[in-house]
Formats: sequence, C-alpha cells, structure tokens
Amino acid sequence: MKVPMSKRARLDPARSRIRRVVSMAAMTALVGSGASACFAEPSALPAMRDFLIAWQVGNHEAAARKTTGADRATVRAALDQVRGQLDAASLKLALGTPLQDGQERDDQEKAIERTKDSATARFSVKVDLGENGEPWTYTGLMHLKRIKGKWKVEWNPSIINPNLKAGQRLAVVSEVPARSPILDSANRPLVRKVNADIVGVYPGQLRDPKKTVDQLTRAARMNRGPQLDGERLLGRVKSAPPNVFLPLLTLQRPENNALILRLRNVQGPLHAQPVQAPIAPALAPELVGALGPATADGLQQVGAPYQPGDTIGVSGLQLQLQRRLAGIPTVRVVAQNPDGSGRQELRAWPGQNPQPVKTTLDRKIQPRADLALSGLKMPASMVAVRPSTGEVLAVANHLTGGRNQAMEGRYSPGMAFSVVSAEALLNSGLAQDTKTDCPATTTVGGRTFANPSGGARGQDKFQMQFANSCATTLAAQNGRLNGNTLLAEAAKLGLGKDWGLSVPYFSGSVPQPANDAEKAATMLGQGKVQVSPLAMALVAGAVESGTWRPPYLLNDPRDPQQVAAQPLNPVATSGWKQLMRRSVFQGTAKDANVVASGAVVRGVTAVADQNGKPISWFVGSRGDMSFAIAVEGKVNAAKLVPIFLTGSPAGAR
Repeated sequence: MKVPMSKRARLDPARSRIRRVVSMAAMTALVGSGASACFAEPSALPAMRDFLIAWQVGNHEAAARKTTGADRATVRAALDQVRGQLDAASLKLALGTPLQDGQERDDQEKAIERTKDSATARFSVKVDLGENGEPWTYTGLMHLKRIKGKWKVEWNPSIINPNLKAGQRLAVVSEVPARSPILDSANRPLVRKVNADIVGVYPGQLRDPKKTVDQLTRAARMNRGPQLDGERLLGRVKSAPPNVFLPLLTLQRPENNALILRLRNVQGPLHAQPVQAPIAPALAPELVGALGPATADGLQQVGAPYQPGDTIGVSGLQLQLQRRLAGIPTVRVVAQNPDGSGRQELRAWPGQNPQPVKTTLDRKIQPRADLALSGLKMPASMVAVRPSTGEVLAVANHLTGGRNQAMEGRYSPGMAFSVVSAEALLNSGLAQDTKTDCPATTTVGGRTFANPSGGARGQDKFQMQFANSCATTLAAQNGRLNGNTLLAEAAKLGLGKDWGLSVPYFSGSVPQPANDAEKAATMLGQGKVQVSPLAMALVAGAVESGTWRPPYLLNDPRDPQQVAAQPLNPVATSGWKQLMRRSVFQGTAKDANVVASGAVVRGVTAVADQNGKPISWFVGSRGDMSFAIAVEGKVNAAKLVPIFLTGSPAGAR
C-alpha cells in the first residue's frame, strides 16, 4: 500500500497555479448557471450540485451562499481550512457514493431522498493527500431544506466528514519509526551519536505560521543551511495536530551552531530540543553517508512518503537505501478538538518497519586504510577487497570533498594499467624470462613513447623490465596483440562491465584503439583509458586468486553480482604473480615490501598524467586481500602500503 506524500514533491508550482485558475474559472461558471437553473426547478439536485462545485474549486463564498447558515463567514472559514488541515493535493466531489473500479455512476437523482420541503443527499469525497499516494475516499451526507421555493444546504461541520463534530478540526498524524542502522561485517553500527538540536514547533502556538516558516527557511538559506521547501513545510505545519511537537529540522552541533543561534530570533515560537542523535557516520563517511533535514532536492530524490521536517539520508548508503533504513511512516487522518482531546481516527495508511543494512566493511581494515591516507595533503582514495569472494573490505577517501572517489573516481591509470597489459602479453605467449629491450623512447605508429624515468635500461628479462616500469618495453610489444584481444583481456578483468552493485561505482573504460599508436597508448594506460581504485583493486585480486570476481558491498540486502566470475589462464596467472612480486621485491614498488605471516606483497606503482595533473598509484595484494590507492598528486604511493598493512605510521619507510 502506498502512503501519501505532500502534493508538492514533484509538481511544477507555476503549471499547477495555471491549471487551478482555469479550473476555477470554468467551474465557477458552472456554479452560476447551475444556480440560476436551481431556482426554476423543484429538484434539490441543482442546489446540491452547485454547492459541491463551489466547494471543490475553492469558491467557498459561493458555497456559503448555498447554505442556510446565518453566519456565512463561519461556513466559508470551515471550508477554507479543509485543504490546509489535510495538506491536500486535490479535493474531488461527486454526487452519489464513491465508485469502485469499473462501476458506472448511478442516476444522480438516486443520490437524493426528499420529501416535500426537505432532502437528504449522498455525495462522494476523494482527497488526494499526496502524489502517488492512495487517496482518501468516503461518502458524505448533507441535508437540504426548501425555503420560499429555493433549496438550501443545511450547514453542519459533518458535511466535511460525517464524523467531524462542531468545534473539531481535521489533522494528519505521521508516526515515524526509529531508523535502522548501517552495519559492518560483524554487525556493529557504522553510525555514531552526535550532539544535535531538534528544532520544531507546536503548530497551535504559532501566531502566524506562514511568517514563522518564511523566517525559518530564510535563516537556513542565509547560514548555508538546508534549502527547505517553505510551501511544503507550511502545508505540513497547518495539517499537523496543533498540540503535538512537530520537528522541522535536526541540526548537528557544532557544525550548525550559527544557524541554531539565528533561529532563536524566528518569531514562532520555535523550540529546540537537545538530543544525542545517531546521524553521523562512524567510518567510511563518503560511502555510509549522513542524515540531515529533508530539503526540497532531497525529497525529490527519496520520493514518497517522506516530508519536510523528516530527517532523511542526504548522501551515501543513507540516501540510496533510505526506504529500507527508514521504513514507511504510518499516516493517520484524525478528527480532534483544538486542544488534542476527543481524537478519532478517520483513516489510516499502515507503514512498514525499517530494516538494517549489513555491509562487508571490515572494522579492522577500514581504519588502517583511513590511516594510510591521513598524512597526505592532497586528495586520495583507496579500496581493499577480498579476492576469494569479491567482498569490499574498506573504502577510504581523504580530502575528496565528500565524493566517494574510491568507488566512483575516473582516473588515468598510466603504468598501473601494465597489470592488465602484462596479463594479455603472457596469454599471447610472451614468457616472463624473454629478453626484451628498454630504450629511453620508442615510436609506434608515428607516436613516440618515453619511460617515466626518462632513461634507458637496455636489454633484460621481461619480468625485470616490468618490475622497473619500462613503458617502452610494453609499447614495443604491442604487435603481439590486436585491439580486440586487448579489450577482451580488459573485459575478463571486469573493466567496463556492469557489476550490479547497489551503490554508484565506476567499473572503468577502455575504448577500442583505432590504430597501433592508440593500441600502444592503451597498453600504457594512456589516452582515454580510465579506471577507479575499486576496478584496479579487483584486477589485483585476480592476480592473487587466479579468478576475477565481481565486487559486492552489501550482505543484506545482498548485492546481486550480475557479472559471473572469470577463471583465468593458470599458466599465465602464475607468471603474472611473479611479475607483480618482482616489482615489489626489487622494482619501482619496493617501498611496499612488507612480509608478515608468510604472505608477500605483490603490486605495481605508477604516476599517470591526467590532463596535466599527476595521479599516483599503487595496485597490489597480500594474501587474500587486494587493494588500490590513487593520489591526486605526485607521491610515492608504495610508501603508503606499509602504513596500511601494519596499521602504524612507523610502518612506512
């Protein structure tokens, strides 16, 4: 069952106003013509119809004139308040009882039972409490009396709803369940409690609700706070029970101290309740995400049934899995006295209980990844995965401005892509002991390629050229591969594939090379080749395990892993592992050489050029853990590996 959401979630206000003006103009004309017809007919039908039309289009003055009420202002005020008390998107009225799907409308005269000078009429009410929500439909009842030959509606608040008594009002009550947590692989919460203020109102205490909401939204905007939808927020304030505290904002301290102080000047009164709220991520903040006030943009993303005043996910998993984590509120329409007494439920939309989200993040490995990047003065990101399963063990981002570059970053890999090229060459029959040359430069297809070091190494075994990041050796071997073969090898390693993760990610892009020069550039990770740290961590995992496996981050609900695992050529993989080990043992990645518990580090390091900006890489593995580091600047990324593996800055050289 769908639960209603406020009408303004996706409506275009300008178009809505135009439609309403047109509708009111057309329907008001009907009121006038219907009224004149009414005076000439003995039937009570025209009087009833004219009253309902005027009510539906919001011409409550005209509706009041169709009643016997001596105080037309009372009638007009009562009808004026109906939409506001329900925060209704639309109100539709029709003669007779509500129709079920497939039913046809009965003869309108059958909706009226009359004697000589009195009549009782049934009509249907259909209230849309929000886009995509199930409407509230019920049968209304009114009495009419003929006075001096003219039929009039006998005014009573029960016309609005049969259960509404004199002096009562309608209200909408939302019961929001406690949010479920995001958990690590050991079922421990990945959110923490922080000091916060819940800012809200008692609607019945507001002298001018619109002024209060306007001042609140303006204060938030001026203090770089949440951009609130004032119109929708006002609708919720008007529809809430007057005597019950209504939260409007949850503001974390001390980040929002200036805004909290400014809100004290808002005429309301506003109330601030200090709390310890579990709204901040404890680890991997760019992935786990944060909670915050329901802004206009946020409500567009999460959709029904969330409303202004709710605390919702604003980033990361908290946003992407909002419905599961928050559940669905129970919404009730009630009739009650202004002081809250005498409450009677008129309609309820049952909610759904929230459920936790269990991730694969490892509480021991994640802090070590954060520590490895913490000393850098430039943006960096890192991912660690378990090659035997594809589980994502750590997602670390440092100075990335809240972006999850570890999973979504689009970086030029440079010679870090030699891991992929070497696999393709070994599968082509190139042996790791084959003698190859490493000149300072080489030309392929009219394009010149140079070594990162700028120098030549002469002839040596391919494994030593690889270990020393000899780009010219790889470029010169491009004749062993055609473009399709190179792309097929990249695809086996998951690059460019749809992995089926529940969160945003970038699996890489390896375009088809148009000629030999582009093919050589692709082998060196240049040109239009782009990868993410997650993509490269999975490539390193394939070296370690002999099988490329798709990643998964969520255990419950389980990520689908849409791509099948790819077993690799065992002969080539054996040589591949030796190449990666040689690079760490005595090549350019030797600063990553940490040996513990018999497990050795394998990997490569590189500095790529991305539009004139250096991207420093380490891609490697140790035992059943592979990882990739990308730093937006020139550093020796291999030196970060000992910090990660030992969990101590002293582990670095």
